[in-house]
Amino acid sequence: MRKTYLNGERQFERLVSIVTKILGNSITFILAFMLVIFWWVSYLPTSNDLHQNIGDIIFGTTFLSLFIIQKSFNKFSAFTHLKINELISSHEPANNLVMNMDKKTEKEIVELYKEYIETEDSVDKELNEALKDINIENQI
Repeated sequence: MRKTYLNGERQFERLVSIVTKILGNSITFILAFMLVIFWWVSYLPTSNDLHQNIGDIIFGTTFLSLFIIQKSFNKFSAFTHLKINELISSHEPANNLVMNMDKKTEKEIVELYKEYIETEDSVDKELNEALKDINIENQI
């Protein structure tokens, strides 16, 4: 059952990745723009309801904004991943497991996050013990 769930999760993440790329594509925006223009040209002149026409214009503009925002997000996300990968690869003791996080599943990211939390807790314990030792030495 767990294996089936993980396989389904991977497939869903691939689907989301593909849809994200499609929605952020310039050709998709052009097709959507042509669809909205066709809709406005064919429907708006035949309708006498001003309120409905304003709503349709707002809806069409919002629909097109989705593609623009997705394109902007894809560009920002790619830039962020590139910079993070550059920083990780340039730092010798860095854990290379965090490179290309956009290709990892959500489960892998959560597991890596838990490892970092455990590491942080152990570092905090060591730091507290070291501070206690320093305080004891200073009191003597």
